[in-house]
Amino acid sequence: MRRSTLLVTLAAFCWGLSGGIGAILMERGWDAFTVSFYRGAVGFLFVVIWLALRPQRSGLSKPKLWLWSVVAGVGVAGNFAFYFLSIAEGSVAVAATLMYCAPVFVYLVSFVLGLESPSLFKCLAILLVMSGVVLLTQIYTLSAGAVTLFAVTTGLLSGLSYAMFIFGFKYAAPHGSAQAILVIAFAVLAGILIVLGEVDQVSAAWSSASFPLLVLLGVLGAGLSFVFYIFGLNYTAPAIASMVAMVEPITASLFGVVVLGENLNVIQILGMALILVTVTALSVHSSRRKASIKDA
Repeated sequence: MRRSTLLVTLAAFCWGLSGGIGAILMERGWDAFTVSFYRGAVGFLFVVIWLALRPQRSGLSKPKLWLWSVVAGVGVAGNFAFYFLSIAEGSVAVAATLMYCAPVFVYLVSFVLGLESPSLFKCLAILLVMSGVVLLTQIYTLSAGAVTLFAVTTGLLSGLSYAMFIFGFKYAAPHGSAQAILVIAFAVLAGILIVLGEVDQVSAAWSSASFPLLVLLGVLGAGLSFVFYIFGLNYTAPAIASMVAMVEPITASLFGVVVLGENLNVIQILGMALILVTVTALSVHSSRRKASIKDA
């Protein structure tokens, strides 16, 4: 149990570092789509090897696995691309925290589809997260230090895209293995991002001084991290995993402040704390409620 929790923690830590590495690469002139492509492409190689080593019950012959895995692929492509676009326009700390709002989008979509029933606790949590977003981004002010609307929009879209990945992965899981789902999802990601990105940049990266950093981004941001997370999640209680997930935005924020020299004022830190604590509480509440229903 302790080892599994450690694996989930390592996955979240790797995802946090990937935001900072992406910021460095974009400062060097690489666009967000190229950075996102290499993050996903290296991840694709990892999960292909994983599938080759463990091909049992892959489910690759099932149409529903393909359908929902493609949905997951579109989601993870949007998540990566919007995340780095938000970082390029704003900061690592703000982008990572906005992406962490993904569970709120899951609830909102679930309300619309009738998969979840609204409650006072859930509605209050969503309202608190929205308040945290306002404080973090300072969209109520027109000062030069405020986060731009583009950075806020893409940051929230990265969270919405991640919610789409969660739905796709959840509905694909009963039809096959995690590694098969991720192989399809990352292949879809690579196809989408190579079309949206600059082909010249993607090809030029092979011979550039930044190539090792692009590979490191993929290893940490989509290779080892997803393998760690899937293995760790198998034996980690969802409530614990939800709390451990806070490691990602905290790591990304610290990287931005310490390494990249980004600054957050007191109001932004308060907004960040409000989002992190509320989303974690919402996720833990959901996990415990589902566990109690299952045990009943």
